[in-house]
Amino acid sequence: MGGQSVRTAVTLCAAGLLAASMSTAVTASASPAHTRPAHPTGQPDDKPVLVDCSFEPRTRPDTFILACGDGNSRLSSLRWSQWNGESAVARGVNSVNDCKPYCAAGTFHSYPVIVRLDRPEPWKKRPGTQHFTRLSLVFPAARPDGYQRTTTYPLWG
Repeated sequence: MGGQSVRTAVTLCAAGLLAASMSTAVTASASPAHTRPAHPTGQPDDKPVLVDCSFEPRTRPDTFILACGDGNSRLSSLRWSQWNGESAVARGVNSVNDCKPYCAAGTFHSYPVIVRLDRPEPWKKRPGTQHFTRLSLVFPAARPDGYQRTTTYPLWG
């Protein structure tokens, strides 16, 4: 193949992979079977929301993608025991891609996890709505390589 054809083929493959990863993130985070809209009636709620990868507010979602760009870390089977104005707590599973030898060929491993959301602040997209700005994962047993027993992430909004 000529240089131009190779460049075109590589560009098309890269675009296809990007589209596939984005559709996976949006589909998994926005699927009504796996999450609940934060305000089904359109009325404000006094409880903070969790903002997903497609910037939609959710309360008590069954699943949540931590790595929006590539989907290499996600939470599933979430069972919420608390969701109030200050924090939320759930138990579930964190599925993490080991990316060995590289992410596209990696293997997902599942780890039991306790999820805690806290630090609610006004959401810039909807100033009348509070959103959680920090997520902590506690691994009570095994955990992915390189992770601490407790790992904390700032959340987008």
